[in-house]
This record gives sequence, C-alpha cells and structure tokens, in this order.
Amino acid sequence: MDEELYSRQLYVLGLPAMQRIREAKVLLCGLQGLGAEVAKNLVLMGVGSLTLHDPHPTCWADLAAQFFLSEESLGRSRAEASQPQLAQLNEAVQISVHRGDITEDLVRGFQVVVLTDSKLEDQLNMGALCHKNRVYFLMAETRGLVGRLFCDFGEDFTVVDPTEVEPTSAAIQDISQGSPGIVTLRGGSKRPSFYDGDLVMFSDIEGMVELNSHSPQPVRVQKDGSLEIGDTTTFSRYLRGGVVTEVKRPKTVKHKPLDIALLQPCMVVQNTQEIQRAHCLHQTFHALHKFQQLHGRLPKPWDPDDAETVVWLAQDLEPLKGAKEESLDEALLRTIALSSAGSLSPMAAILGGVAAQEVLKAVSGKFMPLDQWLYFDALECLPEDETLLPSPEDCHPRNCRYDGQIAVFGTGFQEKLSYKHYLLVGAGAIGCEMLKGFALVGLGVRDNGGVTIADMDHVERSNLSRQFLFRPKDTGRPKAEVAAEAAHRLNPDLQVTSHTCPLDPTTEDIYDDDFFSRVDGVVAALDSFQARHYVAARCTHYLKPLLEAGTQGTRGSASVFVPYVTEVYKGPTSAEEAPYPVCTLRHFPSTVEHSLQWAQDEFEGLFRLSAETINDYQQTCTSSLLGTDGTGILALLQQVMGVLRTRPQTWQDCVVWALGHWQLCFRDNIVELLRKFPSDKVLEDGTLFWSGSKKCPHPLQFDPNQDTHFLYVLAAANLYARMHGLPGSQSQTALRELLTLTLLQEPDSMPQNLFSAEFGQEQLKELQETLDDWNKGPPLKPVLFGKDDSSNFHEDFVVAATDLRCQNYGILPVNRARIKQTIGRIIPAIATSTAVVAGLLGLELYKVVSGPRPLGTFRHSYLHLAENHFIRSAPSAPAMQSFHHLEWTCWHRLTVPAGQPERTLESLLAHLQEEHGLTVRMLLHDQALLYSSGWPFEKQAQHLGLRSCC
Repeated sequence: MDEELYSRQLYVLGLPAMQRIREAKVLLCGLQGLGAEVAKNLVLMGVGSLTLHDPHPTCWADLAAQFFLSEESLGRSRAEASQPQLAQLNEAVQISVHRGDITEDLVRGFQVVVLTDSKLEDQLNMGALCHKNRVYFLMAETRGLVGRLFCDFGEDFTVVDPTEVEPTSAAIQDISQGSPGIVTLRGGSKRPSFYDGDLVMFSDIEGMVELNSHSPQPVRVQKDGSLEIGDTTTFSRYLRGGVVTEVKRPKTVKHKPLDIALLQPCMVVQNTQEIQRAHCLHQTFHALHKFQQLHGRLPKPWDPDDAETVVWLAQDLEPLKGAKEESLDEALLRTIALSSAGSLSPMAAILGGVAAQEVLKAVSGKFMPLDQWLYFDALECLPEDETLLPSPEDCHPRNCRYDGQIAVFGTGFQEKLSYKHYLLVGAGAIGCEMLKGFALVGLGVRDNGGVTIADMDHVERSNLSRQFLFRPKDTGRPKAEVAAEAAHRLNPDLQVTSHTCPLDPTTEDIYDDDFFSRVDGVVAALDSFQARHYVAARCTHYLKPLLEAGTQGTRGSASVFVPYVTEVYKGPTSAEEAPYPVCTLRHFPSTVEHSLQWAQDEFEGLFRLSAETINDYQQTCTSSLLGTDGTGILALLQQVMGVLRTRPQTWQDCVVWALGHWQLCFRDNIVELLRKFPSDKVLEDGTLFWSGSKKCPHPLQFDPNQDTHFLYVLAAANLYARMHGLPGSQSQTALRELLTLTLLQEPDSMPQNLFSAEFGQEQLKELQETLDDWNKGPPLKPVLFGKDDSSNFHEDFVVAATDLRCQNYGILPVNRARIKQTIGRIIPAIATSTAVVAGLLGLELYKVVSGPRPLGTFRHSYLHLAENHFIRSAPSAPAMQSFHHLEWTCWHRLTVPAGQPERTLESLLAHLQEEHGLTVRMLLHDQALLYSSGWPFEKQAQHLGLRSCC
C-alpha cells in the first residue's frame, strides 16, 4: 500500500477497506461524460483493475462532458481513446479495453459491473445477469439536467462498517456492583454519546477486571448519561480507570433486481414532496427510453412535438406499485423532454461521483449503499421566464465541442460563458475539478474572458490520489502553473493565467481594484476558514458573485453568494481550541489528546525552540550571566541547557542523548512524581489522590526490543543530529548494537538533566561556562515540523512519544494514522465527494452567468455520501439595515457623481451630507484618526467603507 499516495483517503476508508478496494475488479460499460467521471474517480482511488467497454465512435456532443476525449478522438472508439489518458492517473491500476460482446462468462470475472447512459433493454439484461451471478450491479444515466442511479448488491449484502464516524469511546469514572451495574462516565456535559442498544466492550479497568475480558454487551442510557449494563454483583470491586468503547455492528442489505425495482422503486428522498417529484422523474426516464426504442434516438433539443410524445408515453405507463394514485406533472415531464438531448459536465460530475462511491461501498463493505434509486434534477438552472427558453434552432448541433451543452441552454448562453472571466482561488482537489469544468463548459474561451488561478502551494505526492490535473512528474512544481497547463490541454481555447502568490492582505497591491474590475466572479476552493472569510470579504467589497465549496471525508458542501440577491458568506471561524492546562499535560494526562499534545510540545521544545533560543542568545546576549536576577532569558536558558547539555560531536553522542532523554521522560520523571504523590496517597477528605480524572502513572523500563522504545530513540537521535548539523543514521541493526553497548554502562553514567530547578552562583557559573562553549560552534539548525514526509522522523518521534506517554498512564492509545492526522491538521479527503461538490458549483455557475434571477432558483447543497444524505435549499436573503430614511444591505453602495471636483475627503463628506443627510464624525485609516479635510484619496482607492456606530 502506497500510504503516502492514499494518505488523505485512508483517513476516510481505513486500511482494511482500502486493501479490499485494491483487489477489486470492475467492468465499466459506457464512456461518455458520466462514464469518464466514474472511471476517473475509481482510478484515482486505486481499484485493482478497471475494464472499459464502449465500441461507439466519439462524436462532437461527447466533448461537452468527456474530458479524456478531444477533437483528435472523433471517430475513434470512446473506450480506446480514453484508456491511455486514464492510465496516466494511477500506474498501480490495471486498465484494459474489452472489444467483444458482453457475455455471462465475462461478467462472472468481475465484482462490480457499471452501466452508464445505456438503453433500457441493455440495463435489464445486464441487471438480470449480474443478479443471477451475484455480481454487484450499478446503472447511472443523465439526460440534460436530470439524472438517476440504481444499485443492486444482491439479496444479502453485508455492510461491515455502516457509518463514517469512529466508534464512541469514553473514560470511566465509576462502576457500581449491582444488577444492573451502572457505569458513570467522565467528562460531564462533554462526554461522548451512547444510545440504547449499543454494544460496548471494556478495557484497562483496575479492580473489576472481569469486565475487561467480557464479551460485547448492550447498554441502556440513563437520564444523567450513565450506562446501565448487566449484572456486576459477583464481580470484584471497581478501583479506578478503564475505557468503554462502542462495538460497530454489521448490517445486512436486501436489494431487488432491476426488473422488479422498476415497478417498485425505493427512493433516496427527504420528504413527501420529493417522493412525488422522484416518482415523476422515474416515469419520465421510462418514457424517454420508450421514445428512444420507438424512434431510434432521443427527443430533439427543445422540439415541442417530440416533448408531447414523451408526455403521452409517460401517461400511458403502468402506475408504480405502492405509489399513491396521482397524476403526473405534465409541465415537469415536458421540460425534461425538451432538454433531455443534452450532455452537461456538472451533471456527469455529480452522478459520476456518487456512482463511484457506490462502487467502493460494494467492494469494501464500507458505508451504507443506496436503497436503491437516487434521482437528481437541476431544472432550476433553466430560465423561469418561458420567453427566455431556447428555441430548437438555437439548440441545433454546430459540430463543436459544446454541442451537448448547447442542446440544453442554446448558443446565446454559450456566448455568455465564453466572455466571462473568473478567479479561482485554490488549485487543490476542488480547484482541479473546477478547472476541468471551466474547460468543458467553455468559460473564458474568447477575448477578455478567461480564468485566473491563484495558489501558492506546490504539488505533493499525497495530492495525486484526488487532484485530477496533477501527475507524478509534476511533484514539486507550483500547483497554479501545473493546473493552468493541464486545463489548457483539456481545451486549447481556454484563456488561463496562473498566480503563485496568495490572495491575502499582503497582496492587495496585486489583487487590486484594477484586477477585480476585470473579474466577473470568484470560486473559492480553499481548505482554511480564515482564507475563505478573506476571499468572501473581497467579493463583498467588489460586488462579485462567490461560489464556495469544501469537503471533509464523504461530507461536502457547495454554496453560492450573489450580490444583492443572497446573504454573504458566514462560514465557521477558525479559532483554535483552548489549550490544555500545563499541569494536566505535565503530570496528570487522562486522554490520548493530552498525551499527543505533550508529545508535540516535546518536539517543539527539543528540536526547534531550544535551537532558536541558543541562536538568539549567541547573537544578542554576550554579557556575563553572573549577577543577573535569574529572570527572563536566564530562566529560559536554564531550561534549554538542561535539555541540550553538551554539544554532540558524533552520531553516538546523539544516541546517548536520545537514550538519556527517554530515561528522563518515561522513567525518572515518573519515579519523582510518585515519590511526591505515592499511588496510595489519601487526601484530607479520605479520597485517593490518584482517582477521578487523575490516572496513577508507572515508570517504564527501557527495552530495545520493544518497537516503540526503539523508534523513539531512533527518531530523537536523528532529529538531534540534524539540529546540530551532524549526519544521522537509518540503520536499525547498527543502532541496536550501539544501544546494547550503551546500556552496559553504569546507570550513573547515563545523561541526566544538568541543571536543577533552583541554583546558586556555582550553578550559574556552570551555565555560563556551558554557554561559552556553545558560542564557539556554528549556529544550531531548528527543526520545523513537517507532516507529509514519512522519512524525516518528525512523525515517528511524536507517534512514539505519544504511545510511551499513554503506556506511562495506562491510557488506551490510538493508531498512527489518527495521530498523524491530528498533528498535521490533515483534512480527510476522497475523490468522490470532491467531484460531487465541484459539479454542484458548476450548476450554480450556470445560474450566475445566465443573468439576473430570483433568490429561489439558487441552491446551497450539503451531502454525506457515507449515509446517503443529500440536501439542497435556497439561500437566505441578505439582512436589511436602516438608518433614518436609508435602507441597505452589505451589498449596497452610495455612489459619487462622476462630475465631482477634486476628490478630497472634504468634498466627499459634503456630498454625503447634502445628498443623504449623513454626518460623518470620525474617520479611521489603518486605525489612525484622520481630519476631515485636505487629505486626498490614494490614486487606486475606489471605495470608502462606512460603519454606523452608537
């Protein structure tokens, strides 16, 4: 397993699921836009093998959504033309093309078969074949602005892990002896939530040890949050400690074959109104297939006669079993039929992302599959005013790459897209998907149009499993430049410019008034709330529409903010959590989080802060310490020198230091703590000192044969060597031999902390002599923590230190992946949810570009692919404010006539008084109070922000 490549994905799926995915064999039939999206996501995410089948020749309409094809592909088999491009995405995936017919023997060789944009007859035949041979079957199709997905995983499919959340776990405060026993949890109102019927297991309990080996048992939750368990009357008396952990239970799913599900559809919907609409969409798709069967083609774009035929066919269908007798919505049917000939890249991205996620669910048993139909429509993208709908002539094929899109929106809309200029902030996973979408829809392909990309990061290997435009050869290059080149290859007409400087307060001379005057809209594809807030504020300032999206694991959101129409962006703040109390971290940790924070502090103190402190002292403080009052730099240097002791000269010196620091942290300091507070110490009120949240520690004895002990010394010694400019060593054999020799020395010769907490003139003189010795050598090299290089020992040190600290205090540790995720502030990510949110933003782009439209046509979207939640709702209107006769929102502006004389504050304030009755009492610029006259505006300033205060 290439854990660096799949690192973000592993946080979502876990190693067992990823291993099953890597062994999966998938057959994909149909390589139009939707099929290409499914294929891209599966290859990026590392399925074992993917076999493509689509003998149909490439046509112009395919290019509107199929990004593996180009003008050079016209006339070639879609599968043949797509295979080389797919192979570049992930060399670990075997990609082949099947050129013959699909037979039963062929189907048996796959775990999953996916059919996209196929005829109903083919869907029914393949569905029956797969159901008979216990092969997982998926069918997906899009028709203009509507799409659907169907899953059949058989009649007894086992979901190994139904949810994305980690099993609930909580520390125990007390367990009563009784029938039933009552488990009291630590944490008060912040304790984790359990639910009636949850199965739990116990571990690390002292006293009532019978529970540690007990099989999983159900719990009932009491009003106070305590847990009622089985009979504990005969168990030993509970003393302290312990953890209760939820045991996830597999679930069995029963799916019907397609022929039955067509007449008895189960829908993924949120309410009754959605059920009615989904039933109408279901019948409309059936009618479209009937039309295709009768006429050998789909309805012509915006042809009223063909649309009426579809309506008649739908009304003539048998009613759905189990559905309420209700008339079909003729207007909805007619609109779908009129726009059904088109192929749109945002629709392909949305349905392709969901379909790929369902394939992963099938092969891994991770997360609940759909039950069984999903219908999606975005008909609100069409104009509400019927007079603005396109005509058949406006949608006639032009033999160009946008024919699939023109069939839905017409040539007039295509012209609008071509002249737009958008700013894309962030060229990561969502940014790459948005650039692909821009290239496919033809945004900015004419003069004065275009796309500007702003991103200061560089391509890393961990990006390649979900950031579609990057390849291994691009590693180390600026993301913005690589993404711009790749997008231009997708569509040579795309006008694309890259910026490698960030968009933040330091670059407002680059992204200034002139820059934003040329921009029609902004897309924010950022992983920081702080950055999103800044970009949103710029959009509000310059009255630019903002499209914003984000993902975390299988969750995602896509939002739109339009001047004067919607509210402005109000995302969460990025405030850090309050730090843990120092005494808790140093002496009384009770959770993994405490141990992890302590380990991170150790890394910073040992390998960065100590080096920076010594370097600063060498540069700025050369006077004698003798006579100082012992505060400030003296206290800090005392602590630092107690850690560094003497300057090492060899690799062996670094190993000796690392071993000595291991002894100090995990043995000597614990022994000293227990000397002050023995394990049986009793407080004045009769309670044990080591009770409640205080876990009694125990010292460790160094054992080079224990992996965690050995890893700590290996990592610490290498980091210490790097800080001192010495060569390290990765040879574990050599290190074991060196440790064996070092441990044979007398205990008194092991390194100790050189300086005590309190010291007099003798200790001060010793500290001065040590510092003088340090000044004779070169500056130290502070080690800055890096999260994505598994070979630099940064992660190894923090993981080992966390685990050893947990061993000291009897805290149940977590796996390395979770520790790495926490210390690196890594957001779990997966290609499927990225594709879906980018597609959702693409739909909002259509609406923004089309021109003024009502609030109710825009959508904020939220999804959770693991649990099949899809929510789309209209955004809120902007908040209205008032002052005397004025009413305004944050989008409104007071304009100064072009004929104004010299632009001074005096003239502006006079205008505000005369025209609007506003008297300005105070003006601030960069927090400085200004007088109200004689100060000319800077040349580039176009706006003055006014805030009413009282």
